[in-house]
Amino acid sequence: MSITAAGMLFIALCSSSVSAEAAESWWEKGSGILRSLEESSTDTNISVEEIGAGLKDALRVSSENVVKQLGREDGFNKDPDIHIPLPQQLDTVKSLLAKVGMSGMLDDLELKLNRAAEQAAPKAKNLFWKAIKEMSFDDAKKIYGGPEDAATQYFRGKMSSSLSAEMQPVVKNSLAEVGAVRAYDNAMTQYRSIPFVPEVKADITDYVLEKGVDGIFHYMAIEEAAIRRNPAKRTTDLLKLLFGAK
Repeated sequence: MSITAAGMLFIALCSSSVSAEAAESWWEKGSGILRSLEESSTDTNISVEEIGAGLKDALRVSSENVVKQLGREDGFNKDPDIHIPLPQQLDTVKSLLAKVGMSGMLDDLELKLNRAAEQAAPKAKNLFWKAIKEMSFDDAKKIYGGPEDAATQYFRGKMSSSLSAEMQPVVKNSLAEVGAVRAYDNAMTQYRSIPFVPEVKADITDYVLEKGVDGIFHYMAIEEAAIRRNPAKRTTDLLKLLFGAK
């Protein structure tokens, strides 16, 4: 089978409405097609390199869409799937402050935790693009032939530690800039002014970092599924070449 024909067959599998029977064998078919792409050396209107580059292009678009979505105002705060609640350690603080009419301080803190995540999210884009650039063709094959969240799993395995390490100072700065650190300190000062309360500590930097990264990966998985189901919606030149062929 030529690369062109195999590529178009793969495209058809990805972009059409898939029946339950077809869905069950989607990844097996995808893997077989990719093998034929790799082995083919004739009639190369679409090269193996272009196939790999097209996947990277799709993932770049996907990651950019995610960080743009989460980086706008209320990207975290008003999204029930990824909204960042107060750390569980602060439940006691909020409960006691509510009894003296000061629970609003914790509501303000919760809002600012989400604002910090929204401000930090766009900074993750370059880290995703670096991981995408380093992706090998073998990685691309596994992602093509894997489940709907295969790329997200790849990113989690490759990026989790580096993403957390590089985003930690970004989140810390964002918390300070949006006033979350001040809000936390003010709430804890009021809490500690109440006699005989237990000691409570919460690391809001690590907490927002963890929740923020989880939110990014949550939507990366959704974007990845959309790429697989309807790749023609992506509009870069490579994606038009790979996924727009008739």
